[in-house]
This record gives sequence, structure tokens and C-alpha cells, in this order.
Amino acid sequence: MVALCRSWRRRWTGLARLIRGRPRIFSGARRSPYRFAAPFAIAIVALIAGCAETPQQRAERIEPMLSAAGFHMLPADTPSRVAETQRLTQLKVRYFIDNGKPRYWFNDPVNCHCVYVGGEKNYQQYEQIRLTQQAAQQEAQAAEMNEEAAQQEQMNMMLWPGPFLMY
Repeated sequence: MVALCRSWRRRWTGLARLIRGRPRIFSGARRSPYRFAAPFAIAIVALIAGCAETPQQRAERIEPMLSAAGFHMLPADTPSRVAETQRLTQLKVRYFIDNGKPRYWFNDPVNCHCVYVGGEKNYQQYEQIRLTQQAAQQEAQAAEMNEEAAQQEQMNMMLWPGPFLMY
């Protein structure tokens, strides 16, 4: 009788452990819900790194827009100007206040080793050019997607002629 009570007690404590969520002895260790987190994070980082724009590409993309907007190029042709371009923020359009008016500048120590400088009017033109190019790029992407969809639909029609063919 005592042995029966002991086996019953073991079963009951095993059931209590199971209900409380403790790992079962026969099923091995509990799997972590985060076991796919590291490979997923690595894949995301690789995807972002593959899409990143290099400094050279960024300079080559922005400089023509600045020139078209009327920004003036100041070359870094002396050692003091080269040191100044290394100190300034690189490859971003920034501004400073000069006599109560904003003046905009873009430092490029990568491509042309120069600084583009312009006023409020030049900056507004730059923004207009940038937005126009962005809209054109989006339209081109949409046209490409539409063309790919049309090609896919044509391929589907070739593979599955459908019920409209009469024999």
C-alpha cells in the first residue's frame, strides 16, 4: 500500500510540474522562442548593407543637382582648405546664418574635394530638382513593375490557355 501511495505521489508531482510549465524530462530541453533571432538579424543587416549608397555614389548623385540649382563650387586647393573640408560635415547639405540670411553648403572631400555654397533661392531650386528626380524615379519603378506584371500575365496565358479555346 505504501508503494502505491509513493507512485501516485510521483505521478501527481509530475503532472503539477507539467501544468506549471517546467520542462519534461523525456522531451529534452525547452526550445527558445528566440532561436531564429540571430540568423534573422544577420539577414536584415546584409540586406541593408547591400542597399547602402557609397560616399562616392552619394556625391555623384547630389553634385549635379547642386550645380543645376546655382550653388558655387569652392575648391579645396590649399592645405588649409583641405584641412577645413576634413573638419566639416561630409556629404550633407547644411546651413549657417550669415547677416540674418541662411547660407547653405555641401562638403565633398570624396569626389571633387570642394565645398558647394548657395543661398536660400539656390536651396529652394535644389529641393525642387531633388523632388522632381525622386518623382521620376518612382514613376520609372512603377512602369517597370507594370511591365513585369504584363510579361508575367503573358507567360501565364501561354502556359494555361484557359477554357476560351475551341477544339
